[in-house]
Amino acid sequence: MTACIVGWSHLGFGKRDDDDVESMICSVAAEAINDSGFEPADIDSIYLGHFGGAFSPQGFTSSLVFQASDALQFTPATRVENACATGSAAVHQGIDFIEAGRGKVVLVVGVEKMTNLRGPEVGDALLSASYLKEESDIDDGFAGVFGQITQAYFQKYGDKSSALAGIAAKNHKNGVSNPYAQIRKDLGFDFCNTVSEKNPIVASPLKRTDCSLVSDGAAAIVLADTATALGRRKAVAIRSRAQVNDFLPMSKRDVLSFAGCAKAWNDALSEAKLTLDDLSFVETHDCFTTAELLEYEAMGLAEPGKGSHVISEGITQKDGKLPVNPSGGLKAKGHPIGATGVSMHVLTAMQVRGEAGEMQVKDANLGGIFNMGGVVVANYVSILEAIR
Repeated sequence: MTACIVGWSHLGFGKRDDDDVESMICSVAAEAINDSGFEPADIDSIYLGHFGGAFSPQGFTSSLVFQASDALQFTPATRVENACATGSAAVHQGIDFIEAGRGKVVLVVGVEKMTNLRGPEVGDALLSASYLKEESDIDDGFAGVFGQITQAYFQKYGDKSSALAGIAAKNHKNGVSNPYAQIRKDLGFDFCNTVSEKNPIVASPLKRTDCSLVSDGAAAIVLADTATALGRRKAVAIRSRAQVNDFLPMSKRDVLSFAGCAKAWNDALSEAKLTLDDLSFVETHDCFTTAELLEYEAMGLAEPGKGSHVISEGITQKDGKLPVNPSGGLKAKGHPIGATGVSMHVLTAMQVRGEAGEMQVKDANLGGIFNMGGVVVANYVSILEAIR
């Protein structure tokens, strides 16, 4: 326990026509610093999670954070990118800085502006997070990649479409209570389970309700070393964390095993001297409902091929044994790539401090986070608990 979250900020996710990358960065950076009780001049280092790529014409973005305050000038600032795990990568880099003794206070910002691109362009931009030498011809972009994974899972274990619909329905129900969510509507199981004009097939067998949302958004946290954090108004400790990277080509691994996810969970729980049963809830990376289903198995909630039982038995419902995505997850909240991991840390910090409002999980004190980049390539787990 060497670093704590002492302040945060979160914009609503969705189509933010009046914002660009710079304005969103400035908004959350200023608000997070203010929330922490520090001054901009107190910040020792800045890490910006920004996938960028085809989404942003401004490719060099780290020092845009200075636009939030002139007092940030000359502060070391680094842009971090690790596909859809970009936000958590930035958080972990901030923790590394503190653990190395380079400074005591770090600002981490995650941001993405995605809605300026048309659907096919978004698909192409996201597909760049796959191994293009072998996977560039997959139809329907990254949705097509997960469509193939879903087909392989169904071929091995049987059609689990109803389980996927159950995950989508759960997360949309939870998203109603999240003031930052892009979609705050309980769609219901029947709608999520049925192909229709409003819920068409996107990449067989995945329907629109199986796919996370194209979003604009930003979130930020301020980290401090534990001694400094204990003097703040609030302090949420990073009790443990793990990063596990796997091969980029899917052909070099069994993608149904989600082995990198499993190892990251095992490493983080072992470091914290905890088991999965000790956690109050989990925020996990449901870029597609198939991902959440396979993450159940990887984290140890079910044996391989049995993840559907987790959803049918209500284990991951908000009032279940282990609530998963009480925020609504990427499915309802939205998935602005660089902001997602930072958002997960903000919402988990709110939960363990009992400040999550209508999202609140009863008696939450230990929260787990899983954020992944690519097809289970970059895997990050953080376990958070409030100490103030």
